[in-house]
Amino acid sequence: MTKQRTYTVRALTVTATETTERDDILVAEEPLEIRIGFGAGSERRQLSVAVTMRTPGDDEELATGFLFTEGLVQRAEQIVAMRWLAENTLLADIRSDVPVDVERLSRHLFTSSSCGVCGKASLDAVNTVSCYYPTPRHPVFRAEMIYGLPDILRHAQTTFDATGGLHAAGLFDAAGNLLLLREDVGRHNAVDKVIGAALREGHSFPLRDNLLLVSGRAGFELVQKAAMAGIPCLAAVGAPSSLALELADGSGMTLIGFLRGERFNVYAGGERMA
Repeated sequence: MTKQRTYTVRALTVTATETTERDDILVAEEPLEIRIGFGAGSERRQLSVAVTMRTPGDDEELATGFLFTEGLVQRAEQIVAMRWLAENTLLADIRSDVPVDVERLSRHLFTSSSCGVCGKASLDAVNTVSCYYPTPRHPVFRAEMIYGLPDILRHAQTTFDATGGLHAAGLFDAAGNLLLLREDVGRHNAVDKVIGAALREGHSFPLRDNLLLVSGRAGFELVQKAAMAGIPCLAAVGAPSSLALELADGSGMTLIGFLRGERFNVYAGGERMA
């Protein structure tokens, strides 16, 4: 299902000397309900697992990444099909032999573009699902390489250039090559899209040789998603939160914040810095 990512609107630009009317481009934001089909035979059923405000596009990647980072699937092939039930309702049919913890889903899985995974208020919630852990002290990242990543990410953001209203997440290799980039109004959606794209495109999991860069702050839910994919380093142009730091440290990840120009702070996993 193809939908608009941007809309052209009329806006007044007000300055100290004049007021002018002009066209402006806004990023689209619409709800997406993710449903799963699970079980076998006559016990087959559907369950709504998330409603998220997102930028339309890459919706199958978003759903795949979300189901993976929430521990519902471990491999892309466990999702046997995806289909639209309604304009903004996407159904992911999960293989019948994949167990689904319905009680945990009902407690934790409601998302929005502002809050991420709202029900996850403690590290214990992350430990209820299996995840990959990064390889200790691997890979090693050069500071000179990391300095240049925000510019690479920024120049690859096509929709941001038009609207100025999107977050981005980029998956890099240890040499600083951009492998995947996705944009969305929700920073956690952008990360899910990148991880979902990596799964669907056949990248080797866990992603233990990679770095994930996000355009905003590094909150708990972003570290959680990176940890689920086994990504050893999460870098952000903004600040991390205390819970993000606690989770990164406990997961053996390198956490970088305030990546701006030739400067950044390393809050956890400094042993990976050359």
